[in-house]
Amino acid sequence: MSQQEKSPSFWSLPDRWQVMGLSAVLAAVFIALLTLTLDGRAARLILDKGSEHFPYPFTIQNLLHVFFFLGLGELFVRWRVAERELGHLKRGYLPEDDATVLQARDLSPIRKRVAREFDEEHGFLPGLLDISILQFQASRSVDQTVSVMNSSLELIAHRVDLRYNTVRFIAWLVPTLGFIGTVFGLGASLYDAGRQQTLDVQKTAMTLGVGFDCTMVALMQSAILVFILHLTQEKEEMAVNQVGTYTLRNLINRLYVGDR
Repeated sequence: MSQQEKSPSFWSLPDRWQVMGLSAVLAAVFIALLTLTLDGRAARLILDKGSEHFPYPFTIQNLLHVFFFLGLGELFVRWRVAERELGHLKRGYLPEDDATVLQARDLSPIRKRVAREFDEEHGFLPGLLDISILQFQASRSVDQTVSVMNSSLELIAHRVDLRYNTVRFIAWLVPTLGFIGTVFGLGASLYDAGRQQTLDVQKTAMTLGVGFDCTMVALMQSAILVFILHLTQEKEEMAVNQVGTYTLRNLINRLYVGDR
């Protein structure tokens, strides 16, 4: 089996659904470890352990941890995809010297080489080279080839942006769940206070504290997710930019129409 026909490894191109399943398992392990190691105030803050309103481990804090790990898993997939796309730039699909000129007859071997390196979702550079070469071979027009290349780059950039919708939703959902936990704690405190003939200040304060703890944990996790999201998206968008630059410099600028 040739190198091109080998399936990419999990590290090179991780399967999204496998990563999501693994992330859920890691979240469960994380919660179990914290349950065994934390006690007192730390357990209430991070896990809501000993909650009077939710049967442990089914607390809002633990639900936050699950979504947090799912978001990290999604970002891991995007990071590995960005690394793989940048790796295509180092494979030397095109001549990179200062003298080579490409005519139509020189392009078929290049197109054959990149044919198995891309699919509908991955392989920005091989896919862009394939469609650009195909357009030039069909039209013998550099202008039309540039137009097709630009349109393809816009579609790739849009596709990259769409891939972050899930993790953006998780980054929004985490603080939302935190606020829900806080509102629930406030409501529970007021309800309990209304039922008491003599107000138990200590119990009411503890219920309120757990509610605010939920928001604090959620905001911290959301901040981490958004920070990693920006770094990862920047890397993948940089890959799109470099793919366009590479194609323009080493393919478009070398095309020579010659005699038809």
